[in-house]
Amino acid sequence: MTTAVDTVVPGSDPEGLDRFRTLEARQQPVWPDAEALAAVAGRLSHAAPLVVPAEARLLTERLAAAGRGEAFLLQGGDCAETFADANATRIRNKVRTILQMAVVLTHGASTPVVKMGRLAGQYAKPRSSDLETRDGVTLPAYRGDMVNGHEFTTESRTPDPVRLEQAYRISSATANVVRAFTQGGHADLRRVHEWNRGFMRNPAYARYERTAAEIDRAIRFMEACGADFDALRSVEFYLSHEALILDYERALTRVDARTGEAYATSAHFLWIGERTRQLDGAHVEFLSRVANPVGVKLGPTTSADDALALAARLNPGNTPGRLTFVTRMGAGKVRDVLPEVVEKVTAAGAAVTWVTDPMHGNTITSDSGYKTRRFTDVLDEVTGFFEVHRALGTVPGGLHMELTGDDVTEVLGGSEEIDDAGLALRYETLVDPRLNHQQSLEMAFRVAEMLTSW
Repeated sequence: MTTAVDTVVPGSDPEGLDRFRTLEARQQPVWPDAEALAAVAGRLSHAAPLVVPAEARLLTERLAAAGRGEAFLLQGGDCAETFADANATRIRNKVRTILQMAVVLTHGASTPVVKMGRLAGQYAKPRSSDLETRDGVTLPAYRGDMVNGHEFTTESRTPDPVRLEQAYRISSATANVVRAFTQGGHADLRRVHEWNRGFMRNPAYARYERTAAEIDRAIRFMEACGADFDALRSVEFYLSHEALILDYERALTRVDARTGEAYATSAHFLWIGERTRQLDGAHVEFLSRVANPVGVKLGPTTSADDALALAARLNPGNTPGRLTFVTRMGAGKVRDVLPEVVEKVTAAGAAVTWVTDPMHGNTITSDSGYKTRRFTDVLDEVTGFFEVHRALGTVPGGLHMELTGDDVTEVLGGSEEIDDAGLALRYETLVDPRLNHQQSLEMAFRVAEMLTSW
């Protein structure tokens, strides 16, 4: 039997925001000091929001357009941000990479792109085990800088709630850098050539330069015709992360005085991971209460009934743009598993924006012991995602990538042909491997071709 709690309209019942505490919350750290956690949560509950409700509402409209095929979502950034890497140069490089990919997609497929970063909050990660053992010593697993440190010592690995405040402060600074870069003229489309400076020359960059030259010619033509290009000076750019640590998300949730709705103000868009999407779990319960657009990762074990139940729980009003399903099936399974899920969800009339995450289902261990992915596998899952939607007549709405703006060597292949030995050159991630700048551009060109033929 369905209860009133089960059918609550997202954001409409602020008094129910703490109901998640009565349910099982997976992937949460074991905080050793409950009083210290409560004190931190109390301070965060009075902190300034990182985003405002009006921006989240606008993103809902943009994601609805992506769900209808009138736009395309490009979401990218680190697997797990680290405090140490939150400097202006690295942040700018990540944003610049996403903007370059968006230019390639927009130019190649004549498609407006919704630009979103895994930025300013992606400081926590689910783990397959609560503990890690090395040389007979067992300590808590590293769960991201928001929770504990990567160094394998008792002091570092003990979860510390003060890190939640650190995450908030660094996220706030990161958001400010992102806004300065995207709103202050640096993202002006007339500077597309400048975004490519400082990177090594290779085929992907040469192809990007040709695209930039074509955009330049088009802009000069329009300028000669008297067009006003003030709109090109800035871009919309949204912030997102996995809503994993619920104490952090709850502390940063605010009720919009204008509408009375509750919004998670830690990011514009939050998603629930494959490991925490239980229908009766704390994560689904909490995100059912906020009015932000939300996503859910769907892995290869997902059934159509699972997806329909999540849609009913998280988007009972069937509002377009409210719910995004991010599929992460793996290259070898996407063509077998995804069709039935998409077909039944579509037949039920559920308003869903479909996005592919081709990274998480394709992780392998290299012969030399590195956790990595093959660029060919990543590309194959994207291809399979488009093939499924083409066959069903549904809309492939976006791409969710783990990437960096730096020239790391963490994913095998690409036009640079990174091999097993090459992984050791610049393998920097603490959790999952990311596409580097060149591989990201290469992926954008390939996806633009798929969008054109879809």
